[in-house]
Amino acid sequence: MMPACLPSALFSAPAPVASPRRQTVRRLLLLGGMAVLTACGQGTGNNTTQEGQEAPAVGVVVLQPQSQALESTLPGRTRAFQTAEVRPQVSGIIQKQLFAEGAVVRQGQALYQIDPALLQASLSSAQAALAKAEATLQRLQLQARRSADLLQIAAISAQQDEDNQAAASVARAELQAARASVETARINLRYARIEAPIAGRISLSNVTPGALVTANQTGALTEIVQTDPMYVDFTQSTAELLQLQRDWQEGRYEKMDADSMAIGIRLEDGSAYAHPGKLQFSGLIANPGMGTVTLRALVPNPQGQLLPGMFVQASLPTGVAANALFVPQQAVTRDTAGRASVVVIEDRDGQKIAARRSVQLAQAVGANWLVDSGLEVGEQVVVDGFQRFKPGEVVVPTPVAPKPAGAARAVDPQAAAAALRSALDNGK
Repeated sequence: MMPACLPSALFSAPAPVASPRRQTVRRLLLLGGMAVLTACGQGTGNNTTQEGQEAPAVGVVVLQPQSQALESTLPGRTRAFQTAEVRPQVSGIIQKQLFAEGAVVRQGQALYQIDPALLQASLSSAQAALAKAEATLQRLQLQARRSADLLQIAAISAQQDEDNQAAASVARAELQAARASVETARINLRYARIEAPIAGRISLSNVTPGALVTANQTGALTEIVQTDPMYVDFTQSTAELLQLQRDWQEGRYEKMDADSMAIGIRLEDGSAYAHPGKLQFSGLIANPGMGTVTLRALVPNPQGQLLPGMFVQASLPTGVAANALFVPQQAVTRDTAGRASVVVIEDRDGQKIAARRSVQLAQAVGANWLVDSGLEVGEQVVVDGFQRFKPGEVVVPTPVAPKPAGAARAVDPQAAAAALRSALDNGK
């Protein structure tokens, strides 16, 4: 191939035999072409390949240590903070429904009114029995005092006096029972007005005015759910938990305080929930069927955006990685066996050589991978221009700005929702 820096006249077909003057001119042109060829060879420098082509430019990031909070994304489901099923405590006919279905009710608010006629009659009867018991006690107490005085003068026998004293004691006990009956009747009359046991949003009514209800019946009249705050129950595999405990013990990650641990919530459509939660409970017994433990977070719900039974994703902080190294995810490739590798820049005899290297990765953090082993601080990792070279060739590294380790990842809402439902349904 003719070098690009030489004139084509030097490589044209030989001319017929010419005069001595023309031969001298030709010799001078050949000497000049050789000089130009030498200059072309000296101008390639370290940025050329062995074939004399320009080395391709590639984008690289320089690994620098940084402190990064780590987290695990776990599937979860929301649960009401409190749930109360409303049932009657006395029997009777429902006269009125005193609430609007689906409304927010306060604790102690009247919900139903049961016909109080029979209950009022029971109270009046108990009050009459109380008055009778009081009169009986008064009579027997006077009889007992007279009996004691007559015993002093031997006007009656000791046996008769003892009977009179015992009758007075029985009357006192019957008076206490009558008072208890009055209190019971008064309580039952108050129960004719069914009130909300907790504050929250009330459900549909299962009965209408005119229905007969019985005390402590099986079916609930309605249900009240308190949704602010809300519980979020999520699961973590025991394998991840054991690995995390080993990382804490070996000092690779700093353990985070549960009191300062903010748990992020991502909704079923992939959007982020505005209010972080706080860890409340960590299960002590693993699920034998799934190999998971249950954790619970308490999440504020002032706008009522969270509803009981919703699928969510919880981002649980697991620790702080000090002096951690991160590589962008686009820099990592995997072979058929799943082994990860990156392309690094090595300095060989003053030339920048692209070399493939196997690495061990811990977990994904945003748009990056946390490096477990295989890379050192200050090394250059190729992130762009892979189509321009092959490992082992000379390249020209060009630094590019790395993405932050905590950058958010794009979420496909439908895929996230499907994966979340599948994980939770399999965990039942």
